[in-house]
Amino acid sequence: MGKIFGTLLISIIAVLYGCGLGKDIISMDNEEFAGTVSDTATVILIDVRTPEEYAAGHIPGALNIDVKSPDFKDRISSLDKSKTAAVYCRSGVRSMNAAKILAGNGFKVCNLKNGILGWDGPVTGPCPDEK
Repeated sequence: MGKIFGTLLISIIAVLYGCGLGKDIISMDNEEFAGTVSDTATVILIDVRTPEEYAAGHIPGALNIDVKSPDFKDRISSLDKSKTAAVYCRSGVRSMNAAKILAGNGFKVCNLKNGILGWDGPVTGPCPDEK
């Protein structure tokens, strides 16, 4: 019983302190993310939503590579791994999945917490939550 409780406690602490993210993935709030993506020489901004979601409104300069597309891994393999991949989706869930794939393929990754719904910077096209 003591070992199980100890293992569970360590797991909870690891999750709370972000240890589960991996050393190559950093989740950022709006301000941090905006500062990071402003350096276009060292960062690739990637919107991992569907093409329809992207067309409805996206962060200016973002590439659209749908994480649920069967060719996602093929498409990211052509990107420059010396640059940081800054990813976002609608709410932050798909982009974290994409971040794990990107990190597993040698990228340093920044993930926008809360996705574009929480983004307070510029958006190309209509706001994503307006229809």
